[in-house]
Amino acid sequence: MWLATGYTDMRCGCPSLALRVQEVLRMSPMEGNLFVFRGRSGSLLKCIWHDGQGACLFTKRLERGKFIWPTVDGGAVPISPAQLSYLLSGIDWRHPQETWRPTRVG
Repeated sequence: MWLATGYTDMRCGCPSLALRVQEVLRMSPMEGNLFVFRGRSGSLLKCIWHDGQGACLFTKRLERGKFIWPTVDGGAVPISPAQLSYLLSGIDWRHPQETWRPTRVG
């Protein structure tokens, strides 16, 4: 799983995002990796993934807040499935913190 750093035009669909993976990230969009792109406003993400039969496009917009994004520009940052889950939930995936812990089992 890869975060495409910088900002992406969110009008792009699967073909344009796949081309960005090839030309900017220098990776193949058809090898089964998931690529995540963020728009300038920070509240919209698009993910593309090729499942062997075709390209899949997933879009998520946060009602409040912004997605935490790396400050590096022009490349890709690898992330784990757990980090992607935090990211999609609007949690800081770089340093997730437990905010609540049960005090007793009951």
